[in-house]
Amino acid sequence: MLILINDLFAIDAEARERNLSVTERRQLRQDRAPGVLERLRQARDRGIGGALPGSTVGKGLRYLVGQWSKLVRVFDHAEAELSNNLAENSMRPVAVGRKNWIHLGGEGAGPKVAAILSAIESCRRLGVPVRDYLAAVLPGLGDLPVSRVAGLTPSCNCCNFAFVAASAARDSGNPLWC
Repeated sequence: MLILINDLFAIDAEARERNLSVTERRQLRQDRAPGVLERLRQARDRGIGGALPGSTVGKGLRYLVGQWSKLVRVFDHAEAELSNNLAENSMRPVAVGRKNWIHLGGEGAGPKVAAILSAIESCRRLGVPVRDYLAAVLPGLGDLPVSRVAGLTPSCNCCNFAFVAASAARDSGNPLWC
């Protein structure tokens, strides 16, 4: 079964190595994943009958049964990764420091620091220069209605970040808008 699971991960690894577009990745998954998933389902069904329910193998197989619809569904969405390791690894510094920052500056500071770190990590993940992003967003943030803050997130602005200077006069003077 581990070989079959590795085969599923190999499909996504090949897509990354070949730098496939979402459409090409979807096609690769549609071509290769169904056969691997079917062999994995058959192995799961054979194994669950012979494994003791309380054993590690039995628990693992029951977990696979419970997660099966999610596993199959991820292959319908080419933009979704089979593994969340990338997301977990990028958030590790935030998670490690969370307990250290929880009382930073007062009772309400922890969530604020977490929001700032989340924006910084999003910039890093998207390739947006953190210093430039913060310099563009922070000056007008206090004058902004709360309903428009969502338009300032790094993910919203990564596509138009190069045009920050050109759009500085738009709306209430804030340079970044979706």
